[in-house]
Amino acid sequence: MKYTCHSETGKIKRIIIKPAENAFDSDSRLEREWKNLNFLGKPDFGGALSEYRDFEAYIRQSGAQIDYLPQAEISIDSIYCRDASIATDFGMILCTMGKENRLDEPAEARKLYESLGIQILGEITAPGTVEGGDVAWLDEKTLAVGHTYRTNEEGIAQLRNLLEPHGVSVVSYSLPHFRGQSDVFHLMSIFSPVAKNIAVVYSPLMPISFRNELLKRGYRLVEVPEEEYDSMGCNVLALEDSVCLMVKGNPVTKQRLLDAGCTVHEYTGNEISVKGGGGPTCLTRPLERLAD
Repeated sequence: MKYTCHSETGKIKRIIIKPAENAFDSDSRLEREWKNLNFLGKPDFGGALSEYRDFEAYIRQSGAQIDYLPQAEISIDSIYCRDASIATDFGMILCTMGKENRLDEPAEARKLYESLGIQILGEITAPGTVEGGDVAWLDEKTLAVGHTYRTNEEGIAQLRNLLEPHGVSVVSYSLPHFRGQSDVFHLMSIFSPVAKNIAVVYSPLMPISFRNELLKRGYRLVEVPEEEYDSMGCNVLALEDSVCLMVKGNPVTKQRLLDAGCTVHEYTGNEISVKGGGGPTCLTRPLERLAD
């Protein structure tokens, strides 16, 4: 079997997560930070721990090797560990975050990767910014990147410089203003691949050129209705091809996934996902998957 970092849908072999107790730390810390970080509400600490245990159980049942980011004095947003780095077959790329409160997270990721003996390919440096939620593999040689308030043109240029010498094409798409700079709005807020040829999408916010590219590639698009966008309906993690994990409370999207032939698992995510605007793709940093 061949494993690669350049897949969003192959069976997960190895993954990084940051448990709620390591990211949220305590109820008092949540109280101090949630407003400044633009959470929709203060997460309940006990409820978050319970939700995360259930969430992690699905990752564990997938058979993936799990490595954990430790507790550290950084933002509670660090629970959304996808954003701090990008996995490639040539080593990890450390990001520079577009959200100022999260600037310490890539250094935390670096420490973990170095302790695990995982190679670092490079890093995005200021004034460039890139967040992992704006990045998704379309195939082993094509990386799609959203140009957003969190990922700027300089960061995308640095990403190209790191990857194009290795034969990877970096294609960028400008996303709309939507709710502005304070909102969390990434490429993967509107695009979640769940199988080699199936993706969950929210078309009203998709660049036409990106949507057309997916159709050109033969994707079947599972459309998220407007009423399920804010409840994380478009944020779906592929545990393996056509087997996915999503936040409970999005019945229309779930049924459309089932109709597309997918197996769907759900977790309750009010405290760890909805309030912070980060679904299961945000909560995980897959390192290796079975090649498509």
